[in-house]
Amino acid sequence: MKNFFLLHRRKLALAGVLIPLLALLVYVALRSGPLAPVPVAIIKVESRAIAPALFGIGTVEARYTYKIGPTFAGRVKRVEVQVGDQIKAGQLLGEMDPVDLDERIKAQEAALKRAAAQLREAETRLVYAQTQARRYEQLLQARTVSEEIVEAKRQELQVADASLSAAREELSRVRAERDGLAQQRANLRLTAPVAGLVTARNTEPSTTVIAGQTVVEVIDPASLWINVRFDQARASGLRAGLSARIVLRSLGGQAATGQVVRVEPLADAVTEETLAKVAFDTRPQTLPPVGELAEVTVALPALPALPVVPNASVQRQDGQLGVWVVEDGALRFAPVTLGMADLDGQVQIRAGLKAGERVVTHSQRALNARSRIKVVDRLPGVAP
Repeated sequence: MKNFFLLHRRKLALAGVLIPLLALLVYVALRSGPLAPVPVAIIKVESRAIAPALFGIGTVEARYTYKIGPTFAGRVKRVEVQVGDQIKAGQLLGEMDPVDLDERIKAQEAALKRAAAQLREAETRLVYAQTQARRYEQLLQARTVSEEIVEAKRQELQVADASLSAAREELSRVRAERDGLAQQRANLRLTAPVAGLVTARNTEPSTTVIAGQTVVEVIDPASLWINVRFDQARASGLRAGLSARIVLRSLGGQAATGQVVRVEPLADAVTEETLAKVAFDTRPQTLPPVGELAEVTVALPALPALPVVPNASVQRQDGQLGVWVVEDGALRFAPVTLGMADLDGQVQIRAGLKAGERVVTHSQRALNARSRIKVVDRLPGVAP
């Protein structure tokens, strides 16, 4: 009996220790453990208009780029400009080695003189043959010469006329060959088609190049624009004529104004981006390098008032986009249809949510319909 009471006392003592520990464990689990309420920040949905905008990254490009080079293969004789030089329209940029082209032109000039002399001689013969033919026609009428002699004079006239035609054709042929060689000689002079800026010098003197190969590259500084890429999912409403804000790295964060010139009809299927060209309203005093990165923000037309929530409140559950709505302290997942968003992170809700409802913007951990929540003003580490 004594042992029985001793064992009973020990059990009571052990229970006296375990029960408080278990109570403490339950308390901790309900207050700060996995069963504790999840701290959440909520907002009240408002219906208001937003001014959406598109943000994209682009590169500086020249609308007009001129790649200047020879029209046939040859050796570069000289290059007169350097990268960065400002040039004028018609300025000599370089020249190709003519090799024997000058001598061929001189030979054609001499051939042209001979052809001209032969033409004058043929013209003199024709005049003489015409005179003789008329004279013998008159003598035939007077019956002082025979018909055979007159016929011979007529043939001489035809031969003189044919010789004149041949001389004229020869002169035209020689002149065309001379003009062709002269044009080739002129094409050896690489001249600037417009006033601009030299951006590349691809070859040096004594380098052999092929037809169409670029020797000097020139751009028109007034034609600089930005080739911008925008996310296709957010590019609705993008069109030519919209104002834009351009931030170039070389300007130290200073913004320049611009305008969307055109939206490209072909998009990038790989990156799922829409391409657009944005031009400066006023050309920067210091020209940015071609290829420099630029940040472009395009302001879209203001939208009518709709329920608006922060982007952070939109979650995906079972493949559906929606928000967690707080009703009487409980959670309800409401699928929504998203509209346009602005650069402040506010997105319009086209369907699935009404103004005045309360939705969760941030939570300390993932939520579900059975989660217990505790509303706080702000979560640690989340910007207000």
